[in-house]
Amino acid sequence: MSDQQPAMSRRDLLRGTAMLIGTIAAGSVLAELAPTRVWALELSHLSAQEGTTIVAFGKVLYPHRTLDTAVYALLAKDLDAKAADPAVAAQLAAGIAALDSAAGGNFAAANDDAKLRAVKSLAGTPFFATVRGQCITSLYNNEMAFAHFGYPGSSWQKGGYIRRGFDDLTWLPNPPQTASPAPYLN
Repeated sequence: MSDQQPAMSRRDLLRGTAMLIGTIAAGSVLAELAPTRVWALELSHLSAQEGTTIVAFGKVLYPHRTLDTAVYALLAKDLDAKAADPAVAAQLAAGIAALDSAAGGNFAAANDDAKLRAVKSLAGTPFFATVRGQCITSLYNNEMAFAHFGYPGSSWQKGGYIRRGFDDLTWLPNPPQTASPAPYLN
């Protein structure tokens, strides 16, 4: 048994690492929050192409035209972590291959109609369920999504909503005073 570690080549290092890279749109809420408009996401188990396909799939499943791609990239990050399990990795690889095939070769580069047809063709499959289920937490349970959608976050740590925006609806007419009882305040 030798004390020396086997040499790792550059090819070995790069084989286990992929990056998704993008920019945050200039006018988005995220551009105001982020220290820079450029973002990068390291993937350990998925290739960059697989990550890009998962991001595109998430955009078809939960389309928000103004939600920045950086938020959708969290889906790829979370699924990449789950792909440490060989069974999940195989499921994702097979599902991505099926998406590419159904879209005519490259799902991420396909037009919107081809993407929608490809997604519908996989509805009900375990791959579809895995990605769809992960979308819910990856896309909506993070600070970037909260900022985008205007959700102020949990209120209990800040004393509740009574004096923190509970009554700041500007898109509804003001109700009459008799519509609600006076709040109980300590």
